[in-house]
Amino acid sequence: MSRTIGITREIEPWSTLLDQARTDGRLVGEAFEFARDARVAELPDDLHPDLLDALRATGIERLYSHQAQALDAAADGPVIVTTGTASGKSLCFNLPTLDVLMRDPLARALYLYPTKALAQDQARAINSLGLARSIRPAIYDGDTPRESRAEIRKRSNLIFTNPDMLHVGILPHHDNWAALLSNLAVVVVDEAHTYRGVFGSHVANVLLRLRRLAAAYGTTPRFLLTSATIANPVELAERLTGLEGFTLIDQDGSPSSGRRIAVWNPPSTDEILGLRRSALGEGAELLAELVACGARTICFVRSRRGVELVTRIARDELERLGAGELADLVMPYRAGYTPQQRREIEAQLSSGELRAVVTTDALELGIDVGTLDAAVVVTFPGTIASLRQMWGRAGRRRRGLAVYVAGMDALDQFFARHTDDFLDRGVESAILDHESEEIHLAHLLCAAHEGPLTEDDAEFFGPRTLAYLERLEGLGELRQRDGRFVLRARERYPAAEVSLRSASPDAYAIVEAQNGEVIGTTEAARAFSTLHPGAVYLHLGRSFHVRDLDLDARRALVEPFEEDWYTQPKRETDTQIERLLDRREALGVTLSFGRVLVTDTVLAYQRRRLSDHTEIDLTALELPSTRFATQAIWFELDGALLDGFPVDLLLGSLHAAEHAQIAVLPLLAMCDRWDIGGLSTNAHPQTGGPTIFIHDGHPGGVGITRIAFARFEELVTDAHRLIAECPCRDGCPSCVQSPKCGNLNEPLSKAGAGELLERMLSRAG
Repeated sequence: MSRTIGITREIEPWSTLLDQARTDGRLVGEAFEFARDARVAELPDDLHPDLLDALRATGIERLYSHQAQALDAAADGPVIVTTGTASGKSLCFNLPTLDVLMRDPLARALYLYPTKALAQDQARAINSLGLARSIRPAIYDGDTPRESRAEIRKRSNLIFTNPDMLHVGILPHHDNWAALLSNLAVVVVDEAHTYRGVFGSHVANVLLRLRRLAAAYGTTPRFLLTSATIANPVELAERLTGLEGFTLIDQDGSPSSGRRIAVWNPPSTDEILGLRRSALGEGAELLAELVACGARTICFVRSRRGVELVTRIARDELERLGAGELADLVMPYRAGYTPQQRREIEAQLSSGELRAVVTTDALELGIDVGTLDAAVVVTFPGTIASLRQMWGRAGRRRRGLAVYVAGMDALDQFFARHTDDFLDRGVESAILDHESEEIHLAHLLCAAHEGPLTEDDAEFFGPRTLAYLERLEGLGELRQRDGRFVLRARERYPAAEVSLRSASPDAYAIVEAQNGEVIGTTEAARAFSTLHPGAVYLHLGRSFHVRDLDLDARRALVEPFEEDWYTQPKRETDTQIERLLDRREALGVTLSFGRVLVTDTVLAYQRRRLSDHTEIDLTALELPSTRFATQAIWFELDGALLDGFPVDLLLGSLHAAEHAQIAVLPLLAMCDRWDIGGLSTNAHPQTGGPTIFIHDGHPGGVGITRIAFARFEELVTDAHRLIAECPCRDGCPSCVQSPKCGNLNEPLSKAGAGELLERMLSRAG
């Protein structure tokens, strides 16, 4: 398949490489994007004169059109900007913010970033403007020395921080931040698309608490947001902030030199079993070829271990190609390096000293890495939005190459078989639910610590605020005096007990055994399946082996892990329907959406080799059951739909259909298959017949299955295509086998699932 959606072909340094891959079948899809001239506007004369002088001194004589539009819109209300990678989004919020701070000596601004690296990058950009006389920026995060914090609170008028520090270090101690809150003019939320799912639901509550405290101190700050291109930017902005009336700026005025896009599928090694050559090895060799032909390249890999492996293979391949002198100019970049190491690599990449960098998604976001020729993404990064962000790193100033190397996962192979649909597919919607029960109630307790809550706080927390407060009173967490709800005495302030990465405050700490460092947490409902003794646990792309799980201390001791095997828990799951919220007839089934209670018991775990997924052994476990309430869809298959269907294949068919739907649900929602769970049964006690459940994997739910309910017909269509077009015989990791199946992928009937879904689609209206 080859098609043109823009620029004409010309000789490029990678042309021979792509021609060869097209011939041997690895290049399965191509597209060409238009080059684009800049659309510009003059610098507005009404900007503060010192700011105008600073811009011109750094070579900025005119603005891109979207920057000018954002500056105008910021004078009237909240704004969200969704233009491409390296399009200069920072000026969209810096110009209006700096102008306000320079005109009003008392004004303050707060910038929120999802990563420390982004905050540091932006601080450097602000300092480079030479406005130290009126702009006093400071980074306030976990790395800020304690002896510097009081001075920052006192004198800085521009604070760079992250949601975690705002949540636990600023809001609970707001009396120390009176100068900021009583003069807060602007709040900037950069890379807003990263705030989705559980994390986004938490961050939305943090921002609502910020707005409430600002109002208590007499200010109503202007909110300015930026985001990658997503399907629902205004809805996301409104859900994050609780505000309405956002102006959307989405017409990119920056120039682009065009881009060639290539979809690359590693060759098959066993068609019957559905096995292919390693995507990491394929990506590493492709990277080496690009470097050898002179292309400055960035390569994205999902795990830290993968980053190191791809770097090593690429360097070895450069030696084999006779370009060994370039091997040391290929560098890895990932979390886990010291800040100084990361800054050095960023500087070398930006200056052109390096030929390539291999990175996790740490460089997906807006850090300036200079001019790049090619961007290689090894396996699907989870969303189309992230993929396009990564691709956008190449070809901003001269024609670039963007490559996607498919893995063996079901979604990767689905995209490799449907490259037209893949390349034309719209970006996903970012999903969050600030009223997800366990998350929202926890933040109401945080808010109560920050100041007594009343019915009037519905302005910030929504119309059900009073009902939630009365519920917390009934649970003994709050007490009421004259319509004011206050926190009952407790040893620690609530924010210290709430992790923004976990749906439930009832969490297990993950502790690295060697140094005692807490590297993360996970909610109790998921702890036994992911942190059981013997488990291989992936945290921020790094593998750990669980040495011990202490149920009393709620702590897992882990150690770094480098072996060639992974673990899969064997579970027994029960799903009980608690409350029906919506129901409709669809594709010949009764489709329902509501709240369910999931009971999970981890019985054993299986070890499998990474290289070929073969089973090594099965080890029994003795762990208690866990229960959590969440959102789910379920659909009941009636007798007419199952007429003549082989009874002995029914359970395996339901199970395989469930896996296929979970595999493709991320196509509709910005989520990962690990955020979703399921259950299939040929006789559920509450529905009275064969039923498939798909539920949010986090306590309370965050809206993933609500999307599945609304777009069920698309979900079934994609699942059927996934199964029908996979060339394997009996089912494989590219279609119906799941790496997270609690029944260890037994029983599964690929043919039966395809038949069931085909029967459903034949009943489409």
